[in-house]
Amino acid sequence: MSLQKEELEYLSKKIGRQPNDVERHIVAAEWSEHCSYKSSKKHLKMLPNKGARVIHEKGYDSGVLDVGDGYVVTVHIESHNHPSAVEPYGGAATGVGGVIRDILSAGTRPIALLDGLRFGDIKKDTHARWLFKNAVTGIADYGNCLGIPTVGGEVEFDECYSNYALVDVASVGFGKKENLIKNHAKAGDVVVLMGGSTGRDGIGGAQFASDSLETEDRSAVQIPDPFIEKLIIEATLEARNQGLIKAIKDLGGGGLSCAISETADAMGVGIELDVNNVHTREPNMKPAEIMTSESQERMLVITDKSKLPHLQKICKKFRVTCSVIGTVTGDKIMKVKKSKTVLASMPAEVVANAPLLDRPSKQPSYLKELQNKKQPSSPKDLSKTILQLLSSPNIASKIWVYGQYDHEVGIRTVVKPGSDAAVLRLDNGKYLSVKIDGNPKHCYLDPKNGAMGCFEEACRNVICTGATPIGMVDHLQFGNPENPEIFWTFLESLKGITEFCKYFEIPCVGGKVSLYNETPHGPIKPTPLIGVLGLIDKNPLKPQKIDSGDILIMVGRTKDELGGSEYYEHIHGFIGGVAPKINLAESKNNMESVLSIIQNHDVKAAHDCAKGGLAIAISEIAMTSKIGCQISLDNTSDQKLDPAKLLFSESHSRYLLVVEKNNTKVVLSKLQKFKVPHSQIGVFGGNDMVFSFNKKPIAKVRVDKAHENWFNSLRDLVLHA
Repeated sequence: MSLQKEELEYLSKKIGRQPNDVERHIVAAEWSEHCSYKSSKKHLKMLPNKGARVIHEKGYDSGVLDVGDGYVVTVHIESHNHPSAVEPYGGAATGVGGVIRDILSAGTRPIALLDGLRFGDIKKDTHARWLFKNAVTGIADYGNCLGIPTVGGEVEFDECYSNYALVDVASVGFGKKENLIKNHAKAGDVVVLMGGSTGRDGIGGAQFASDSLETEDRSAVQIPDPFIEKLIIEATLEARNQGLIKAIKDLGGGGLSCAISETADAMGVGIELDVNNVHTREPNMKPAEIMTSESQERMLVITDKSKLPHLQKICKKFRVTCSVIGTVTGDKIMKVKKSKTVLASMPAEVVANAPLLDRPSKQPSYLKELQNKKQPSSPKDLSKTILQLLSSPNIASKIWVYGQYDHEVGIRTVVKPGSDAAVLRLDNGKYLSVKIDGNPKHCYLDPKNGAMGCFEEACRNVICTGATPIGMVDHLQFGNPENPEIFWTFLESLKGITEFCKYFEIPCVGGKVSLYNETPHGPIKPTPLIGVLGLIDKNPLKPQKIDSGDILIMVGRTKDELGGSEYYEHIHGFIGGVAPKINLAESKNNMESVLSIIQNHDVKAAHDCAKGGLAIAISEIAMTSKIGCQISLDNTSDQKLDPAKLLFSESHSRYLLVVEKNNTKVVLSKLQKFKVPHSQIGVFGGNDMVFSFNKKPIAKVRVDKAHENWFNSLRDLVLHA
């Protein structure tokens, strides 16, 4: 762990002297890419973060949204990529614990988790399979022990993640607006460390996460303990209820170094702490180790001196270790002592704010090459192709994953995993719809439109539950930012997300940037992940059983956009072509029309069209209700496309609506009034899915056979390969 020559010179100038060893360790942790965002911070300012529902308070680590009636929801997303690639169980588990504490630090109870996972090709790579199995188990064990349901997420497998893992975890909190902790402090207040003991695990974790992964540094991986975390949650919330917390922050990347400096800077105060007072679990820990340890399940709390005994009493009640490690001062200095010896003394503002970088950017040369590659010819047997796609690890049922999660604990889960989006019951009679989405294949070919597509897909999923999007979080994951071509893909993705945010007036309320996601094999594909929260005022759309005679209506149009499709990569092994693009006006019109129809209770079910295209989206509807359908592709596009493109293109802004036969005219009439492209494409019934083009059958698949392929393939691959 070290500072760059230029950073050391900058620091020396700011503090008027050469920093000592402890100071260099403290600043190196805080100025790591993982903690400081020195490559991305100035660009992230383009994201709109204000809105009628957004609540801002200094020092919050999570976004806060007003959902009415005196209630708020909070949301945050984090990653634990490098640790999970080295030790998947512990890395994934501690990733869950960290994001939960971010929710807790706003004064809200965590009520749900979602995960976004990326691994190598598990069909060919046994190591990727090992990483996948253990990361999922780590997430399940930690969340289940806490009694917080994991209600959704997504999984993708791609060779670019070979010998690596992306483990993203989002958490949602809920509480009364009046109970939000409004961080503030004054000189004389007491600084308290609550929770687990500080050890040597996780030392250098922030720096570890700020470099390309070339070695397995297991000492940088933190050790999880969900039982301590559960006690911390309950102790913190009780202390909040009694008004004992003036400010609070979880200890994550950089440990005490970052928590102390960032808290002091945000509050406009100084903090003086004594490392002798930090409760440790290992003997003879050096001050620098204590300050940079990232041991888990720890919270930093500032309380009034007169209220300290009450806080200590609560900690004792819940068997949570509580140490008074320092005091708040009025000099805005971060001071670290060992008894009477001063080990570090620097302005908190200097420590908490790394010098920002101007990274050069350059459009990658590979983009035009990939877009102009000769595209593969269509397969002769489209029925077989549909079955093959349903067996793809990226499309197949993820029940093996979410079946390990307790997604019903807390009795809020109304729509469970496996649907378009999860829906949670709130205490004010409303419902919250949540979904995270990403598509590295699209983003690799077109970073800007790919990122916009991830955003729209997440919106489409919450729309299909009857929810209005009210806020988003993003997690931007890329390779080495020092490479101008990689940094260009980051900037383009960010521009796309920003453009979508502004057009739809969906504020960005939080996020995470994770760079240096590289291995000796090279960088990962651009992997932005978008989480969207939607609000439902009355009743969500719960998918109903589909009956014979029900009608299928498609909203939106299929285009010649097979680039980055699962069809191209899984069936043909082809990487290239034109990725789907977003037409913002068309997207908004389609979204608003579908939402209006759902909220008017005119449909039995709604499903978005995404990975695998129209064929897979229709198959998922049919398989869910175990019923066949007769589908015509004749009016699904304004372009002259061959059947394979109509079936497998992953064009955006498309929805499938299932309507009772006697209500069809009403729905079609409303869609006509909205002036959105739409067509009645099929009717349900029988045991087969039959697709026709130019009034001739082109594919026929038995529903039970399709379900068998889709339901079992991932589980069999993981357990029996």
